[in-house]
Amino acid sequence: MPAIRSRATCYGLALFAALLSAAPARSDDSPPQLVPVARSRLCVTEGDLEALPDARLSVGVAKLRAVLAAPGPQAIEARFTYLGPTADAAPLRSGAVRRQFGLKLRAADGCNLVYAMWRFAPQPSLIVSVKSNPGLQASQICGTSGYRIVNPRRLSPVEAPQIGTTHRLAAALDGAALRVLIDGRLVWEGELGPEALASNGPVGIRSDNARLVLALFAPPDMTHDACPKRRSEEEE
Repeated sequence: MPAIRSRATCYGLALFAALLSAAPARSDDSPPQLVPVARSRLCVTEGDLEALPDARLSVGVAKLRAVLAAPGPQAIEARFTYLGPTADAAPLRSGAVRRQFGLKLRAADGCNLVYAMWRFAPQPSLIVSVKSNPGLQASQICGTSGYRIVNPRRLSPVEAPQIGTTHRLAAALDGAALRVLIDGRLVWEGELGPEALASNGPVGIRSDNARLVLALFAPPDMTHDACPKRRSEEEE
């Protein structure tokens, strides 16, 4: 077990360095390492997330929303195997049906957060969006309002993952500057704008209509906060 933890720590350090290598120099301390995220550190706000051996997680529901228990440095990576579509497809509130998996940053609540979504179908793409609704928290109230798709400074085309293949999706936010990598390749880079920094929250994950087995990496939890008691956020 110590050897496994050591490899994971080294991997996390290398990942964070790669994510921030093109970002402006920072005056504060070096960014923290990324470590495996246990199921106990995740708060599921919609759907179900099953714990598997070796700190892996299983997603088999049409909608999954989860965040870390407490805010921290804004970096996260998911190493996942795509198992295909879910048995039942759940449309978004708009009526669109998408198959996708993505990362959440600064996820204060269902009305104020940042998404970096790898859309598998109907059209493969990497989309970054900011959802900003100051003063609102429950997505039952804000609905689909407040979304803005961010135009990147740098963008590379992406393909949909094939069933049974394993991939890495990573994102790091340095101030308002975001970098997103797929399989170690920079695919999205840009500035999110001031509204993305108006609220603070943890990092997390989201999936729609996709079955996955994944391992999640994030900065260590120094607070050991418990998950807050809150209703399903039903993010859209």
